Amino acid sequence: MRATGGCLLRTMITTSNNAIVVLLLLLFTLRADSIHPTPVTTVSDAATLRLNVSETDGIFPELPDDIGQDEDGSEFMSSVVEDNYIVTFKNYFSQQARERYITAAMYNIDITTGWIIVSRSNPAAQYPSDFDLLQVKDGSYFDLNLLENHPLIRRVTPQRMVVRNLKTFTYPKVPNIQTECNQSMNACQDSKYFSWQSSRPLKRSSLALGNAFWNPSKSREFIGRRLLRAIPHSVTTMLQANVLWNMGYTGAGIKVAIFDTGLSENHPHFKNIKERTDWTNEKTLDDGLGHGTFVAGVVASNKECLGFAPDAELHIFRVFTNQQVSYTSWFLDAFNYAILKRVNILNLSIGGPDFMDHPFVDKVWELTANNVIMISAIGNDGPLYGTLNNPADQMDVIGVGGINFEDNVAKFSSRGMTTWELPFGYGRVKPDIVTYGSAVSGSGIRGGCRTLSGTSVASPVVTGAVALLASAVIDKLEYINPASMKQALISSAQRLPNANMFEQGSGKLDLVKAYNALHLYQPQASLSPSYIDFTECPYMWPYCTQALYYSGMPVIVNVTVLNGMGVTGYINEPPIWQPYLPENGKYLEVAISYSQVLWPWSGYIAVSITVSKEAATWDGVAQGHILVTVSSSPQANDIMIQTSTVKLPIKAQIISTPPRRKRILWDQYHNLQYPPGYFPRDNLRMKNDPLDWNGDHIHTNFREMYSSLRHNRYYVEVLGSPLTCFDARNYGTLILVDSEEEYFPDEITKLRRDIDDYGLSLIVFADWYNIDVMKKVKFYDENTRQWWMPDTGGANIPALNDLLKPWHISFSDRVYDGDFTLYGHSMNYGSGTSIAQFPAGGILVKIDLKNQGYEVVTGNSKAEDDVPILGLYEVPGDQSGRIVVYGDSNCLDESHMQKDCYWLLNDLLQYTSQATLTAALNLYPIDEPWDLNSNPTRMEGNNLHRYSKVLDSGLTLKYRPLPACPHLRWTKSSPLNMSAPRNLYKHQKLLAVDMESVDALLERRIHPLPTGGYPFNDADAAYDKQSLALSSSSDASHQRMIPYLTLTGIVCAVLLFCVHMTKRNRAKTVRRKRARLKKIYQSVQAGKVPGV
Repeated sequence: MRATGGCLLRTMITTSNNAIVVLLLLLFTLRADSIHPTPVTTVSDAATLRLNVSETDGIFPELPDDIGQDEDGSEFMSSVVEDNYIVTFKNYFSQQARERYITAAMYNIDITTGWIIVSRSNPAAQYPSDFDLLQVKDGSYFDLNLLENHPLIRRVTPQRMVVRNLKTFTYPKVPNIQTECNQSMNACQDSKYFSWQSSRPLKRSSLALGNAFWNPSKSREFIGRRLLRAIPHSVTTMLQANVLWNMGYTGAGIKVAIFDTGLSENHPHFKNIKERTDWTNEKTLDDGLGHGTFVAGVVASNKECLGFAPDAELHIFRVFTNQQVSYTSWFLDAFNYAILKRVNILNLSIGGPDFMDHPFVDKVWELTANNVIMISAIGNDGPLYGTLNNPADQMDVIGVGGINFEDNVAKFSSRGMTTWELPFGYGRVKPDIVTYGSAVSGSGIRGGCRTLSGTSVASPVVTGAVALLASAVIDKLEYINPASMKQALISSAQRLPNANMFEQGSGKLDLVKAYNALHLYQPQASLSPSYIDFTECPYMWPYCTQALYYSGMPVIVNVTVLNGMGVTGYINEPPIWQPYLPENGKYLEVAISYSQVLWPWSGYIAVSITVSKEAATWDGVAQGHILVTVSSSPQANDIMIQTSTVKLPIKAQIISTPPRRKRILWDQYHNLQYPPGYFPRDNLRMKNDPLDWNGDHIHTNFREMYSSLRHNRYYVEVLGSPLTCFDARNYGTLILVDSEEEYFPDEITKLRRDIDDYGLSLIVFADWYNIDVMKKVKFYDENTRQWWMPDTGGANIPALNDLLKPWHISFSDRVYDGDFTLYGHSMNYGSGTSIAQFPAGGILVKIDLKNQGYEVVTGNSKAEDDVPILGLYEVPGDQSGRIVVYGDSNCLDESHMQKDCYWLLNDLLQYTSQATLTAALNLYPIDEPWDLNSNPTRMEGNNLHRYSKVLDSGLTLKYRPLPACPHLRWTKSSPLNMSAPRNLYKHQKLLAVDMESVDALLERRIHPLPTGGYPFNDADAAYDKQSLALSSSSDASHQRMIPYLTLTGIVCAVLLFCVHMTKRNRAKTVRRKRARLKKIYQSVQAGKVPGV
């Protein structure tokens, strides 16, 4: 999990005699109409305001500077620009001051021949900045340490060129993926193994459905971005924007920044384009591709395909050229300028998997800390789990997923969890919210409407909705900030019935209810998710799929804390665990780690839950809650410290401890991922995804395997620490899949004892490893002018062989692939290895395959017979376990699965846990030991030690000290003699708002627009009628009001009855019948009918 700590805004006072610099700097840093004021700073001649990210070590883990390659998710590429470096300072300085600092740092390099500071001609050039672009001339000596050792320089990173492949298309056609190569580096070869394309770019991309490239000949800087498709529906109609339009709210007074491909000045759909800026090297402000026009239209079009906030003030940032190229420095300058212009909302329809990209992540934190509400697309890499894109996966950003108009989560929408926290902890819930992103109608480049799909479409839908909402509460804008807006959106969202929280977040955007929440908002803290219920499926997947039991590994729930009271908050006192005694809460043991400092606007609470020994044989449900108090510094006109106390209800299903044979332990500790290292994909034929970035977790790219195991009633636990940290007597089988990490010598010793003496069984699924193949899939880094090799192959075969050596089992360095049939099951072997050594008495399965390694190296195909791929071995001894090895994991990994082998895993588990050989595996043991005399070695000069938790140096096999096993501090309970609420899912008491009152509130406030207001046309009127029909339809909120209306009617009836009886009981002595009535009565009695 992340360490605790925080980062505060810091003021540095510098001395300058230039009064103009002072004024410009004040404009840049002090926001008069800021949605949320930053801490007050004192100003001398010149002052610089900077978010001191160097002090944020406690919020996020320290990010290594030696990242080998960036990859993005979809349609973009990233490459390093040769000899160009971004020098990031710790504060904002004038151009002259920055030049002096760099000159002082580079004192031993001739400025006239060695290096230059690249001039940046853009609107931000005249203002103080926190970075410079440095170019080192060819052949010049350059040492990064010279710059990084300067006290005012934070870090030095390569300049990145970003390419977005805006292969937009009209629904339903999808373009073909193309390939780009860098011929100058001789890295683009004819072989299918070298022109790898990446649907997850090396950096950030536009998340519209389109094409993505990965170029092995270039380094980690080249990134592409993509667009999405849509269907002709009015998204404003579906979300009932007309309700707020009819109240007179149309986005007026709100500044919205669109970072994209630009916008034409005279486009007929827009009436309030405040400013257009170009941050590229092209001399144009217009959109030559159409993506930026579409995004801006969804936000603020006022004709034809209507946007949400037509009167919003648009600030257009053109950060991509017509060739779909951008640079990191362009983004950083544009972000700085957005802060300077005091924009309220910023839309980023871009993303990538590299949450360790320092300059970009730092700048996003700075933006949100300056009260910019950032909304970003979650990614188009679904339906695979663990595919979240950055910056949408950050806690301070509103991450948006996509749904279709049938309210189903779109297949393309990326799923959670976040993978920042692996292997030690567990990921957070993302996306935050979902909305329509499939077949959405928006503005065309020259007018008219077009349709696109993707999360880059869903993102501007939320951006437009947020702009509309902000304009509706502009009178209390001081309370609206990135946290409070997210609180309003997620607390009012409509939950989708058939999707879990890692697919939909808090649910579908509900614009009308979000308005009600904001209208009555009071600053406070809240939690996401707002409760934990292990009995609620499918929403609480995966927690609801497996009950808790005694002696199991603690289950970790990572909860995000949102602090709407201020950019910086604190959890000064440890959270309190309060079990409900009548609800068996005493059977739960809870450990809590948390962010002591919440910055910017957010932090985390990691809740580890297990079962006490008293419940080892007990079945039932246990409940309680955690109490958390958040404090924040005074804001705006406040003089008192603000505090907010929130509850996190917990409900868990407990069962008796399962038998040992049904318990499986999954090793997460030895799985490594990108970022930061270059860990290649497990299937060499999958050219569009070269990097392993999904976390290799049972709840990400091994999700279906986990579901299969649970279907067969196995209980799966995750080990996020070394093999020395579990009791083997509790488990039947340990599973190692696609392991890239090394093993401590103590781990090897313990595992041997666990198998030989304690009866633990082991299943290993390996992957390819071959040094010659690794050299073939290298890429050229123009920054270091070196070829970068993978840090391992698909798996770390030398390390696995060390682990299996006590039983004379090892894998080879040969690479095979092909299709085959095993006992009637169709199978695929995708870039797997073979078994090099196996003891006599074991079962060895051999098949015919293609030698893929030979094909990669020589370019010629070669088939081989009787390749050993599967081995089963029963270790001699009465108390010993069994060992199974298989050479390929692609049949379990959903990332690039061709054919699954879940049936094989189930058969293998029957063998390891029950010593039962199924018909498919009941083969004759081998009489003689198998030995290919193949001994794979570690590649010299690899960089695995940079990212390894085990290795200390790459020169020799030197190990770090074995880390201590985690020992959780169980929170002392404070029992309550109370019952739990019946339904934990209800709107968080976010604002003390009764969500059922929304209709009455709206009825009082809706009024016709004045003449000359929002220019509805006939098509708009049709949309309006449809929206009114939708808003008057049956709704869950109306259903909840029925009991209140019934009670009101009963009370009124009782009051009327009481009044009637009181009048009836009054004295009637003076009353006499009138004479005519008496005559009529006598006539009736006599049988006569009176005349008229």
